[in-house]
Amino acid sequence: DFAQAVIDAGLVWVGPSPATIRQMGVKTTARALMAEAGVPLVPGFQSDSTDLDDFICAGDQIGYPVMVKAAGGGGGKGIRIVHEREALPDALESARREADKAFGDGRVFLERYIAHGRHIEVQILGDQQGNIVHLFERECSAQRRQQKIIEESPSPLLTPETRAAITQAAVKAAQAVGYINAGTVEFIATPEQDFFFLEMNTRLQVEHPVTEFVTGLDLVRLQFEIAGGDSLPFTQDQVRQAGHAIECRLYAEDATQNFLPMTGKLIQFSPPHLPDVRIDAGVVSGSEITIHYDPMIAKIIVHASNREQALAKMREALKQTVVLGTITNRDFLSRLLDDVTMISGEMHTGYIDAHLADLLPDADQPIPLEALIAIAFAEQTAQPIVTITDDSAGDSFSAWGVQDGFRIGRG
Repeated sequence: DFAQAVIDAGLVWVGPSPATIRQMGVKTTARALMAEAGVPLVPGFQSDSTDLDDFICAGDQIGYPVMVKAAGGGGGKGIRIVHEREALPDALESARREADKAFGDGRVFLERYIAHGRHIEVQILGDQQGNIVHLFERECSAQRRQQKIIEESPSPLLTPETRAAITQAAVKAAQAVGYINAGTVEFIATPEQDFFFLEMNTRLQVEHPVTEFVTGLDLVRLQFEIAGGDSLPFTQDQVRQAGHAIECRLYAEDATQNFLPMTGKLIQFSPPHLPDVRIDAGVVSGSEITIHYDPMIAKIIVHASNREQALAKMREALKQTVVLGTITNRDFLSRLLDDVTMISGEMHTGYIDAHLADLLPDADQPIPLEALIAIAFAEQTAQPIVTITDDSAGDSFSAWGVQDGFRIGRG
């Protein structure tokens, strides 16, 4: 509706057509279109029926475990994994309730749940002249409760043959709806590299910098050029995947308290400054973290010549990231990067939830000295931590006025 309103107002809409957004925004409609186009689908059941018996019969035919999924949803909401027939009625009811509250659409459908599934998504671009290309894949299997945490490209799962097949399936999916501008076609893959269509996101996603690093393309610039009527400035054969990129999502949340979102004033936010490390942040020192926004405060993206080096660079980038004033998931991300399953490239969508106790940082770990200093200053005064005045010695809250020789890290 918003996209249509922009167009009706005589403005230029940067994105796919309102019709495409509507078609792909309802997952049951998207599945029907993909089936018509010959894109592989996860076995499932979709119907406008609300009859419980229809869903129970369908669950028996699909085979358990199954997923109950919101037809008009996304972001991991309205999803339930059901392991046995008896649990299906309650799962349908709670998923419908959550979907209606989140999206104003209580419709749900069933899909076979693929154990140890790998979440692979393909970035696509289409122009107004009908040209559609893919910009290779990203793997987003490091998830907690269907929410992505770490994304990377290339996928450590795919062989060159599977990569060619899945990217061509994505192009076929985009062609089926006459796609224009940037979008993502998402798939679930098995460890054996069979893959199935999940959904299409009709927008630029959080993890798009991963693709920008490995292709050298500016996706936001391309979005504007396409919206302005320009043709794609390259062909499919000219797009290359170089090196390895990884993105971590930095959240203001407490991993030891069931990832409870945290609030507070950022006394200090110091992102890392390293070669081939990109920071997309929504905060600076002094920003207030409130309950009114998503708790993701920054993205840390690294690029290196191979996966091993990219993992090492991300570990160092996280180590150099300083956030004082609120709790973040930084230590949790560091533990995850050191996990043997992550290092081996065998991460699947259910791994983190199944091994959470081993990945959580120690709740009783000592508070860093610099954090204690920041807290002490914050409790004494509302003034900035370091205040420089003409007469520093007379300022009792100034680090410059202290004569005791104290230096952080030197005793």
